[in-house]
Amino acid sequence: MSVLPPTGLVVRRAVAGDLYEVAALERRCFSDPWSAMAFASLPQNPAVYFGVARHGVGGPLAGYVIAWRVLEEGEVANLAVEPSARRVGVGSQLLDEMLTDARQQLVKRIYLEVRESNAAARRLYATRGFKEVGRRRKYYRSPEEDALILQREEHGTALAVR
Repeated sequence: MSVLPPTGLVVRRAVAGDLYEVAALERRCFSDPWSAMAFASLPQNPAVYFGVARHGVGGPLAGYVIAWRVLEEGEVANLAVEPSARRVGVGSQLLDEMLTDARQQLVKRIYLEVRESNAAARRLYATRGFKEVGRRRKYYRSPEEDALILQREEHGTALAVR
C-alpha cells in the first residue's frame, strides 16, 4: 500500500469490495466500457496487477489500473481516473505502483494502447518512458479512432520508475 501525503491518496491492490465502484467508474470514463463481469476474476489472478486509488483509507474511489504479465512482458489493460480527480497525480501514482510491481516481477517490456486524441494520457505515459512503437487503425469504437501502441523497455535487469 502506498500513501501520497499531500492528498491522502491511498493506492492498494483491488479486492472484491472495490468492483462495484470500479465498474461504475469504468462506465463514466470510457465510451466503450468493460462489463462489470470483466473485473470479477482479476483481483485473484496472480498474473494481474489490479490497483485502486482511494481518497484516504476506505474513502471514495479516485481511480484504478489493471495490467497483466506473461513471462517478461506486460500490458497496461486499463487506467481510469475519476474526472473530478484528474490532473492531481492520481494516474501517476497508479502507474508508478504498477511499474513497481512489474519491476518486482522482472518484467522487461510493457505495452499499452491509448487513443491518439488522449493527449493527457500520452503525456503521462511519456513521463514514465513509454514510446510509440505502432498504431492500430480504427481500434477504438464510440467514436472510432486509431490506437497508438506504446512500449516501455527496460535495458537492465528491472524496470526503473522515473
